[in-house]
Amino acid sequence: MAPQRRGRISKVGGGSASMMSSNINLVNTIIGAGTLAMPLAMSHFGVMLGVILIVWCGLTSAFGLYLQGRCSRYIDRGSSSFFALSQMTYPNAAVVFDAAIAIKCFGVGVSYMIIIGDLMPGVVEAFGTGAEGLPFLADRKFWITVFFLVFIIPLSFPKKLDSLKYTSLVALVSIGYLIILVVYHFAADDHSDRGEIRLITWEGPVAALSSLPVIIFAYTCHQNMFSILNEIQDNSPGSIIGVIVSSIGSAASVYVLVAITGYLTFGSGVGANIVSMYSASIPSTIAKAAIVILVTFSVPLQIHPCRASVDAVLRWRPGKRSPANGGSQGSLPGSQPLLPSVNSSGPLDSHGAPAVAMSELRFALITSGILVLSYITALKVSSLDRVLAYVGSTGSTAISFILPGMFYYKISDPDSIYHQRLTKEDDDADFSEAASDDSIPEASGSGMVDSVASIHSIASGAGGLSRWRWRRKWRWDMEHIETVLLRKLALLLSIYGFCVMTVCLSMNAFLSHPKK
Repeated sequence: MAPQRRGRISKVGGGSASMMSSNINLVNTIIGAGTLAMPLAMSHFGVMLGVILIVWCGLTSAFGLYLQGRCSRYIDRGSSSFFALSQMTYPNAAVVFDAAIAIKCFGVGVSYMIIIGDLMPGVVEAFGTGAEGLPFLADRKFWITVFFLVFIIPLSFPKKLDSLKYTSLVALVSIGYLIILVVYHFAADDHSDRGEIRLITWEGPVAALSSLPVIIFAYTCHQNMFSILNEIQDNSPGSIIGVIVSSIGSAASVYVLVAITGYLTFGSGVGANIVSMYSASIPSTIAKAAIVILVTFSVPLQIHPCRASVDAVLRWRPGKRSPANGGSQGSLPGSQPLLPSVNSSGPLDSHGAPAVAMSELRFALITSGILVLSYITALKVSSLDRVLAYVGSTGSTAISFILPGMFYYKISDPDSIYHQRLTKEDDDADFSEAASDDSIPEASGSGMVDSVASIHSIASGAGGLSRWRWRRKWRWDMEHIETVLLRKLALLLSIYGFCVMTVCLSMNAFLSHPKK
């Protein structure tokens, strides 16, 4: 029987996560510290350009997620990862890709701990606990340590991303309260003493480009996309598009709303953390506590991919080609699986890489190392906007634009063995579905009757295939996009990522705009 199109049915190695669970975890990965700095970014761009850039960054990030979904079709179900793709496309550069992912996730985790230290002293003070006799309650380092020991460490050791869906749901409730608070202050506060408001003009290229990485950073969730693809039960194209659109769309709506209302409340005097701008009150105190809950439950979502990337970096050897590539490039299409199945390669973590499962000791050591380094860095660094700017300039641009574009452009090359085999399977599936739709009769009888029946069956099948492909046009799940066009767009996305990284990193390193 002809093999089915990849993604239409669950294969061995697939997960059991629902679309709702996948949406919750992906949205919680997206919405985090970047929300707090969004009004400051808009103050540099102006309202009109700020909204355009927020939407544009959302679209480009969504396209990067879509390319990851397309790349996962070339890999056996449940085995998708940056590590696996790099072994199939750029094996000698795999260590660079995984290092970029690890740095990005590490920086995000540090920024979340910084937020905990910034907000908790104000929360305690607002509840009437004086610092007399208990000065440590006003110390940011004390609260970073408490949350690190009580919450972050225990939540960082589960091996499956789906295990964090309930904490992610609590975190999303917290972001909902933040939205209500920002909109309320915009509607109720007196704005007579606010700073300058720019509706159309911007502050200038230096300030604007220094804030661009913050917006890019705010959408970065690509480090967990392969985990979502591995664990989701229904990995059909429509299901994957639904997860991407709903997640990015929700985040974009939140960012636009918080950016506009927060900026119009304080004008050019807005700070890097919008919650810290509000005067002490019960609603603002609850908002600060809600943000602390949000970022606390988001740290494990960064530890998860960082651990897998660090493990891949430690396993990498120059010139060594992993068995994850599915064999030599000279093999004939269909002669062997693209990647070894889960059953044949042993257990995989939910990140899908490396193929050799981590031992319990290795898992514990890598996780502990990441946590300790994140903790020490959070104690030493206190500037949130600088962390977001540099992480957005490097790790976020690489993982959101450069890597998805490069991977898809390479693996979808018409001369690639992986693309040839996937195309053959798709053609077989198309013909099979067309034949089923047109009810091709089976030939019966003997002699000339059989020959005539066979000719009519082939003709009917070819016509059905043509009509089926005609019906595929303009599908909402993006299956109508031709590979040639998609490869060009993927290459443009990578070039765009390189340009953004170069410009923004240069701006932050040499022409840094002073913090307001």
